[in-house]
Amino acid sequence: MDRLAERLGVGTRHLTRLFARHLDASPLQVALSLRVQRAKRLLDTSDLPIAAVAERSGFSSVRRMSTAFAQLYGRPPSAFRKRSCERRFAVG
Repeated sequence: MDRLAERLGVGTRHLTRLFARHLDASPLQVALSLRVQRAKRLLDTSDLPIAAVAERSGFSSVRRMSTAFAQLYGRPPSAFRKRSCERRFAVG
């Protein structure tokens, strides 16, 4: 966050206030949301192992990604992949 504030030429407290005012979230919440969106996209569109999805999405570990999914959706990341696989192989 310090680097982003520095690049933008503002202080970290001001940057946090701007995020809260305009996005109704902290910079960390926005970053987590982007990581989860990226992970969901990879789970839906690739056959990468869960560990590779976590790494490419910016999570420091599979455990952290699983925790984020559990908090947001009440399900593990693998639940999103299963549903995706079922759609691909459904007979219509």
